[in-house]
Amino acid sequence: MTNPNCDPLALTTMVNSLAVAIARQLSDEELDLTAAILVQLGDTLATISTQRALCSS
Repeated sequence: MTNPNCDPLALTTMVNSLAVAIARQLSDEELDLTAAILVQLGDTLATISTQRALCSS
């Protein structure tokens, strides 16, 4: 993912396709929980990344 020649539209298409594939396999309750977990994961990764940037300055 560090390749500057990557197509951002291809990445969003891949993420969308992955979301559809996951959603098809889960009940509504499982999908709610999975979405909440992934949001928390993304927020935690953003916090770690921000802290690293601040600490390296």
